[in-house]
Amino acid sequence: MTLPDRYFDDVYRAREDPWDFATSPYEAAKYARTLAALPRERYRRGLEVGCSIGVLSGLLSERADQLWAVDLNQLALARARARNAGRHNLHFEQRRLPRDLPQGPFDLIVLSEVLYYLSPGDLEQALDAVLARLELDGTLLLVHWTPPVHDYPQTGDAVHAAALARVGRGLRHLHAERHGDSERGYRLDAFARSG
Repeated sequence: MTLPDRYFDDVYRAREDPWDFATSPYEAAKYARTLAALPRERYRRGLEVGCSIGVLSGLLSERADQLWAVDLNQLALARARARNAGRHNLHFEQRRLPRDLPQGPFDLIVLSEVLYYLSPGDLEQALDAVLARLELDGTLLLVHWTPPVHDYPQTGDAVHAAALARVGRGLRHLHAERHGDSERGYRLDAFARSG
């Protein structure tokens, strides 16, 4: 089952930065690899799904003319807006996967640390929705923690396997990386939309 909204309400009420996105050296290194994996230096119109408190959003906005960053949690979005005040090319909206995404087309869509919160059925619907908004030759970038988490419906590996199953059916695989180990690691896969 997809994690309910109240799960994230509780997490963001308990801590300002629940996953230490702003302070963790691990997160900083992951963000650097995320940006380095983008095949283009510049994008016209990007979408970040699951932006949380907006740390990665700010970095991505430096590579995009316009970036939409979405999250389902209002507390997270308020913190993201405050963190990125003055970035006029960055737009924050409350949206929910899998059915409520901004209209495309986008030439960049980033899903970092978000898809493993979805049930397998909702994951497939989310991938359909993302691909419907990604323009031809646009970049899709997935980055997810790989160790199992007891209350997440899926692992990062399962999420990436679902995306890789679409290669040849609307996606072309560009790049893959694994970092860390079974205790503290993540994987990154870059794709392009194919005709």
